[in-house]
Amino acid sequence: MKPPCDEAVIESRHAAVPCTTETAPAAFLVPGSLSIISASFGEKERGRAIGTWSGFTAITTAMGPILGGWLIEQASWRWAFFINVPLAAVVIGLSLWRVPESRTTARGNIDWTGALVATVGLGDVAYGFIESASLGWSHRFVWGTLIVGCASLITFFIFESRVDYPMVPMELFRSRDFTGANLLTLFLYAALGIFFFLFPLNLIQVQHYSATATGAAALPLILLLFLLSRWSGGLVARYGPKRPLVIGPVIAAAGFLLFAVPSVGGSYWRVFFPAFVVLGFGLAVSVAPLTTVVMDAVDQDRVGTASGVNNAVARVAGLLSIAVLGVAMVTAFSFHLNRSLLDLAIPAGAMHDLQANEIKLAALAVPAGIDSDTASAIRVSIARAFIFGFRFIMLICAGLSVTSAAFSWRMIASPNTNDR
Repeated sequence: MKPPCDEAVIESRHAAVPCTTETAPAAFLVPGSLSIISASFGEKERGRAIGTWSGFTAITTAMGPILGGWLIEQASWRWAFFINVPLAAVVIGLSLWRVPESRTTARGNIDWTGALVATVGLGDVAYGFIESASLGWSHRFVWGTLIVGCASLITFFIFESRVDYPMVPMELFRSRDFTGANLLTLFLYAALGIFFFLFPLNLIQVQHYSATATGAAALPLILLLFLLSRWSGGLVARYGPKRPLVIGPVIAAAGFLLFAVPSVGGSYWRVFFPAFVVLGFGLAVSVAPLTTVVMDAVDQDRVGTASGVNNAVARVAGLLSIAVLGVAMVTAFSFHLNRSLLDLAIPAGAMHDLQANEIKLAALAVPAGIDSDTASAIRVSIARAFIFGFRFIMLICAGLSVTSAAFSWRMIASPNTNDR
């Protein structure tokens, strides 16, 4: 799905970066930091250590959207990226000062071919779905890129199973725990990816929140992750990983269902706060145990690779969900809008302009030359159509969360079994 191209919408997207969104450097930082934890803590202490790691990740992420939203309102969204420069300098200094060195004696080569094939595959699949919203499924460019993308992904998995130093070692997936954890990640983070893509648009374009308020809206979720992550990490040592990885996504599904209830207007504390609390509690129960399972499912020298694979699965899940479910959102929005506009006396030219720009969703502008009453009715129809599509997507997100819980139930080993 293409977001609208105007400056306000670009700013709205940077105003509420979710706690599950990471930039490209995270491909190096997240696996490396988890490898340090694995090397520094024993198996019994590792769950709480990962919980602490998750909690501080959440609380620092909480500062970003609020500060970024303030910068957007006071200056420009571009200034949000300059915050990273002094922070990166501090991190480098702390790493050189306090982080002990640990490495494996095994040597290998960088899998450049696998990286290239995976990039082509994911890029073409995502781009094909995105362009389908504007060009239509029958366009040769759409199905051509989808075919090339799918063929590239199939080639990638075949290649990775045969190369000496693969980017994604296929033998890791022989562990049912590792496979189950990554399937949970795929479905749960797909739900989170599309949610955090559409929710800021809902707040800014439909509910008319400011950029700063939009950035602060997810604070209850992030604070719950910070406060409960260490506790949830300890659940693994007490109950094993299976229970929290079943219960957590089910609670998250209830949170998504609560987000499907609000319409246009209403107090934040009444319509959005309860949903964020429920969703945040579900994620707090899930995230630390999930990371612990991924790390405990492999040998010590493969922890960095395993956490890197899981991080990549989370990012791919978000990418594909925005591409695929973004098309579903545009379709639902278009269906509801066209049905409601039939009752209005709109000139043919203006109707064509509206239908041609439906991909802009709630940022869809009323065509010029429309009388004030009709223009007001069109704006109401646009807002209601967005809410209709948003509710539809939230129901899908709830289904994805329940599916992730089902994979945990079927594949994650119970504490009294050795099927790992």
